[in-house]
Amino acid sequence: MADRDTLPLPLEVRTRLAELELELSEGDITQKGYEKKRSKLIGAFLPQAPGKGMDPSVPHERRTPVTPGSSSRYHRRRSSGSRDERYRSDVHTEAVQAALAKQKERGKMAVPMPSKRRSLVVQSSMDAYTPPGEEHIGLQDTSSGSEGEGSMQGEGTPTSSQSSINMENWISRAIHGSTTSSTTSSSSTQSGGSGAASRLADVMGQTHLGKSDVTSYTTDSIQVERPQGSTTTSRSTPKYGNAELMETGDGVPVGGRVSAKIQQLVNTLKRPKRPPLREFFVDDFEELLEVQQPDPNQPKAEGAQMLAMRGEQLGVVTNWPLSLEAALQRWGTISPKAPCLTTMDTNGKPLYILTYGKLWTRSIKVAYNVLHKLGSKQEPMLRPGDRVALVFPNNDPAAFMVAFYGCLLAEVVPVPIEVPLTRKDAGSQQIGFLLGSCGVTVALTSDACHKGLPKSPTGEIPQFKGWPKLLWFVTESKHLSKPPRDWFPHIKDANNETAYIEYKTCKDGSVLGVTVMRIALLTHCQALTQSCGYTEAETIVNVLDFKKDVGLWHGILTSVMNMMHVISIPYSLMKVNPLSWIQKVCQYKAKVACVKSRDMHWALVAHRDQRDINLSSLRMLVVADGANPWSISSCDAFLNVFQSKGLKPEVICPCASSPEALTVAIRRPTDDSNQPPGRGVLSMQGLSHGVIRVDSEEKLSVLTLQDVGTVMPGALMCVVKPDGVPQLCKTDEIGELCVGSIATGTSYYGLSGMTKNTFEVFPMNSVGALISEYPFTRTGLLGFVGPGGLCFIAGKMDGLMVVGGRRHNADDIVATALAVEPMKFVYRGRIAVFSISVLHDERIVVVAEQRPDSTEEDSFQWMSRVLQAIDGIHQVGVYCLALVPSNTLPKTPLGGIHLSESKQLFLEGSLHPCNVLMCPHTCVTNLPKPRQKQPEIGPASVMVGNLVSGKRIAQASGRDLGQMEDNDQARKFLFLSEVLQWRAQTTPDHVLYTLLNCRGTIASSLTCVQLHKRAEKIATMLAERGHLQDGDHVALVYPPGIDLIAAFYGCLYAGCVPITVRPPHPQNIATTLPTVKMIVEVSRSACMMTTAVICKLLRSKEASAAVDVRSWPPVLDTDDLPKKKPPLLYKPSNPDTLAYLDFSVSTTGMLAGVKMSHTATSAFCRSIKLQCELYPSREVAICLDPYCGLGFVLWCLCSVYSGHQSILIPPSELEVNPALWLLAVSQYKVRDTFCSYSVMELCTKGLGLQTESLKSRGLDLSRVRTCVVVAEERPRIALTQSFSKLFKDLGLHPRAVSTSFGCRVNLAICLQPHRLGKLADQGTSGPDPTTVYVDMRALRHDRVRLVERGSPHSLPLMESGKILPGVRIIIANPETKGPLGDSHLGEIWVCSGHNASGYFTVYGDEALQSDHFTSRLSFGDTQTIWARTGYLGFLRRTELTDASGERHDALYVVGALDEAMELRGMRYHPIDIETSVIRTHKSITECAVFTWTNLLVVVVELDGSEQEALDLVPLVTNVVLEEHYLIVGVVVVVDIGVIPINSRGEKQRMHLRDGFLADQLDPIYVAYNM
Repeated sequence: MADRDTLPLPLEVRTRLAELELELSEGDITQKGYEKKRSKLIGAFLPQAPGKGMDPSVPHERRTPVTPGSSSRYHRRRSSGSRDERYRSDVHTEAVQAALAKQKERGKMAVPMPSKRRSLVVQSSMDAYTPPGEEHIGLQDTSSGSEGEGSMQGEGTPTSSQSSINMENWISRAIHGSTTSSTTSSSSTQSGGSGAASRLADVMGQTHLGKSDVTSYTTDSIQVERPQGSTTTSRSTPKYGNAELMETGDGVPVGGRVSAKIQQLVNTLKRPKRPPLREFFVDDFEELLEVQQPDPNQPKAEGAQMLAMRGEQLGVVTNWPLSLEAALQRWGTISPKAPCLTTMDTNGKPLYILTYGKLWTRSIKVAYNVLHKLGSKQEPMLRPGDRVALVFPNNDPAAFMVAFYGCLLAEVVPVPIEVPLTRKDAGSQQIGFLLGSCGVTVALTSDACHKGLPKSPTGEIPQFKGWPKLLWFVTESKHLSKPPRDWFPHIKDANNETAYIEYKTCKDGSVLGVTVMRIALLTHCQALTQSCGYTEAETIVNVLDFKKDVGLWHGILTSVMNMMHVISIPYSLMKVNPLSWIQKVCQYKAKVACVKSRDMHWALVAHRDQRDINLSSLRMLVVADGANPWSISSCDAFLNVFQSKGLKPEVICPCASSPEALTVAIRRPTDDSNQPPGRGVLSMQGLSHGVIRVDSEEKLSVLTLQDVGTVMPGALMCVVKPDGVPQLCKTDEIGELCVGSIATGTSYYGLSGMTKNTFEVFPMNSVGALISEYPFTRTGLLGFVGPGGLCFIAGKMDGLMVVGGRRHNADDIVATALAVEPMKFVYRGRIAVFSISVLHDERIVVVAEQRPDSTEEDSFQWMSRVLQAIDGIHQVGVYCLALVPSNTLPKTPLGGIHLSESKQLFLEGSLHPCNVLMCPHTCVTNLPKPRQKQPEIGPASVMVGNLVSGKRIAQASGRDLGQMEDNDQARKFLFLSEVLQWRAQTTPDHVLYTLLNCRGTIASSLTCVQLHKRAEKIATMLAERGHLQDGDHVALVYPPGIDLIAAFYGCLYAGCVPITVRPPHPQNIATTLPTVKMIVEVSRSACMMTTAVICKLLRSKEASAAVDVRSWPPVLDTDDLPKKKPPLLYKPSNPDTLAYLDFSVSTTGMLAGVKMSHTATSAFCRSIKLQCELYPSREVAICLDPYCGLGFVLWCLCSVYSGHQSILIPPSELEVNPALWLLAVSQYKVRDTFCSYSVMELCTKGLGLQTESLKSRGLDLSRVRTCVVVAEERPRIALTQSFSKLFKDLGLHPRAVSTSFGCRVNLAICLQPHRLGKLADQGTSGPDPTTVYVDMRALRHDRVRLVERGSPHSLPLMESGKILPGVRIIIANPETKGPLGDSHLGEIWVCSGHNASGYFTVYGDEALQSDHFTSRLSFGDTQTIWARTGYLGFLRRTELTDASGERHDALYVVGALDEAMELRGMRYHPIDIETSVIRTHKSITECAVFTWTNLLVVVVELDGSEQEALDLVPLVTNVVLEEHYLIVGVVVVVDIGVIPINSRGEKQRMHLRDGFLADQLDPIYVAYNM
């Protein structure tokens, strides 16, 4: 294809091709016929494929693949409501293609295609959406015709999966000189880097990217190891949630399709983009959002200041009537037989002719009945000046006309509105608001319409949503009583009273009423009569909506003033026969027709069926939407075709109108055909800066405008700046047109503020002087006045979107999108463009309905082209492009798209798109600069700085254990095993443990002596059957219960080291058993002890499938114990030897075991005993998992040490009976209870609606004085508050709930038992937990900034509990290890007798972590040995005092260092982003975030239908941008329960990440944001 540039096609060939396409698209010829004719036409222009020697003109049908999108499959007779062609302009189409070609040359880069679950794909396939009346399309068409359907194998034209290299594209490429790279792809919807995907890369070719994070990292840091073939890696990727994944760290489980896609995305985003801006504005904080600076090179207006344009004099003709009613009276009495209005049925036959006589008499009848027959004689319902709704269908203009003139005669004010079809019509609520604000109580309607309104079972018309209560009054003559002979309406001259109210829908969907006075109404009719040259008895064909705007002004009002005959064509007839209006023009030899460009387009499509069309009678064709810049193409095409049928060029008269200013300008029908109409070819680039530039270097991005004629007679027009004070524009500047005239609206009914801004505008010149003493009215139209006083309109204020300081018009963007191949992709041209505000700027959203038969691949390809086209032509990025199934966008009464309603649905997440592409990386260029880390300050200056600012070093401690004298007998013993033996002798029958089952009854209990005896037997078993030595490790695999406790003490008696392990879940062996195996292996257990049931489970078939069963150590079954006592109990010699090992999987997926010595264990128990005041007489309820951390200590150790009774409630039983824990607390009158967050959540969610029934069952929580949540994370303040609130009615004291904090190095640092009421005087009262609010933005910079509650970006933090006795805490800088001051964020370091003594790992990695247990400060107190918790937090001295009179230091935990994410140089805690995301949509139940190569991945669980999945993508992206200044890279929507949660209720984000990268989540939808 080297000679591709030398292929210009002659003009006539191109026109013929265009006609062919039209025929095909309308289904008039088959695909085959089309291809045949087409190849004939262009055969001569095709280069021969070298070496093939084929004749290109013959076997095309065989070689051109049939695309699923081709129209032959989808015969549709005609597009109805089709906006696509109304916006069609060949010039623009070529421009779009050239822009796309240009981007193609910039080189390719692959971008990942979103992956979708099959069920979602099939659902939104065309099968589900075959429109009624279309032929049914089989599903076999959905495959993308890629696998060798004989695509053209010509040289230089590689096949592509879309098989779109048919002649069409081949030619367009030949013309525009672009090439396609060869890409093949699977036809699966989740194709890896599919063809379309690599094409979307072109989007990125030119799009503007602000400095995105990804770009600012060097390539090396993102490279991912990929295996070369399969030889390098033998490790198979384990299943999701498996413990083996824990060590993947940042590496990627190999072979992940997902990871390949992300890599693609990362590579794309790394390309250099638009240079960053330098200037910033201060957002009252260090994080500065960039503010768009004007480009110094942007075009500026240079012209002189414009002058106001005056229309010609309004020459009042003597016999013009003095009011419209007077005109009606005149014609009704002197020529009663003259036809006024002819209505048509759906076959195009005249249905009814309304004469002026009938109109006059019937209007009088309506006027009389409205005034006298509603209400009573004394209290009529309507008086002159009252407002009345007119509700008439579009096919009944006669009834409307009678009612309208009846109102004028009765001097009541008609408010014409649309017929409400259902109770929830798009926008009908706002119409209700309009009626309410106008005080409407009566609605006039026709018989047929009344019958068709929705009815309640009793036959009454229900009140529509948001509507006032209305009396429905039918205006048909037969229902009305005759006025008495002496009654006559009062006909006076036009005055300043309101004549009628026209409704107008604003950009935001609200509906306003524009009031038009009687004098304005008359003057407007006079001005139209003069400018259009109307004369008596002319015939006029009206296709427009007669209830408002041009249709009302010409077809109902001005026509009566001039006794004209209106032929009204209803919308329903146009749908069936688009040519009907042209036929009526011929049939009635009409002089004038009022149409929209849409009607001209439809006529073009259909005209071939007609031979005898003659339009020579037309002297004026009013184009009502001539102000739409894109109407010009319809006008030109129409003239082109119908000029041969007698249409004169000067007949086409575009006009501009607005509800506020009525007719703004209209082109006059001249006889002088030498004067060509005005044309302006403007640069879009210039327009976006608000200036008029005729030439454009590119010739691509131009907007061609036609003039809409000159100013109306008797009016003054000027152009003012669109925002700020109404200052006159310069001659080469675009502004808002303002009109000063009697013939405009006067106010928005009932809204004085808005009225002032619109109807009472006083334009000023550059020196600030008013140009007129009379007010002007803003028209809402943007444009300029060109040479010769011609008005040009470039767009509407409503469609204006200001992005990054540049103005774009929604209509222009619609036109560009619709010009993208394949043009028929958008279903009937239904496309909506609007802007939403995200992060202080407007962002463009494009929503289109896609054809029912489009495949995923088609959609993705079209979307990628649209992005490139809009970027190429408008130089603006699209923030979100969404495709919805056909016919699903909300409609206006005439079938167009209801824009504000569509935007509303988008924002609330109920649009249900079937494809979404977000480009936040491209569009959002005003993010704050990534933070640069400052060089650290030296130690000395920190000390001095803190002293100077009066800040103390942040440190705190619990009470001193040494000084506390108490009668603690257990202190005499160094070992817990001795404490148990002592209790078995002194209080043998004292119950230590009670285990409850799910019914709340006691399953088993243990006294001191029972526990002692069982432990002895277990020790014997270990020695005899297990042959274990002192110090051997034993894994205890038990369900939560009594057996676990006995086995633990049995191990201590035998001198072995126990490790408690959660047993595998019988329903989920495959994922839970490997973790058990791993702990057993890592802890080097010499044997396992368990129950008979679990023994069986470990040997089951399922178990051997999950792990290698032969490598288990020996398994002892403790259900079968030996009878005899051991000869001698083991007595450890050194208290610093190991007592037990504590293994737990952290949230980051690390399995860590810590060593607990006998000394630490005893110190731990003593510390808890003192803090919680535990004595043998106390009862404590525990609902925790007993496998690690504080949960294990409370479950197994504390009762033996302190002698209190523990009521044990296994959390798993709550799944059967959520009320179990609280009922037990109430029944046993427990004062202290411990639970986990997952238990609290279960109660909050499961018992939310049952508090009343629980109360009646006698549940009483008033005795609870402490309810402590055991956790290793930031306190979940929302959960604890909702729990407290929920159970307040059941007696729970709001201050009873508090939290604890522990971690691997120290299993409990804080524990806050409250002392309520009188109890506070006794012993150790702790102060309330305090809540502070910190600025989330400061936290990201590792700083604490306290703010007021409710201030923006505030984050509530609750203190984590009171520091335990014997514990010291300091806050240190994790990097420099220097101490920090009060209220500074740093790592929490702890020094305590019950710190663990180190990590226990197999691989000897202790060196890596050694400083976790033995750290020293770099300055200050450098002697103390601290353990590093790995958590960030801060200390804050409060106003409260402890029992000792000391000021209370509160510890606030912010989050784990391992979990925190470094993005843009700032530190983010996942939970903060997750909280924001969960709030955005009711269907998001859970969320987890993680990073992957600097991309933020957000996983959300969807509780709703899969159709809602794609709604979440824009919402999630928006909220994270707004609240966290971060761009989401990937949004993954999954089913409920996919995000893994551990027993403490914490999210396992790293497991999730590994599962995602290994493609194991089975997501509903994965969106890769561009």
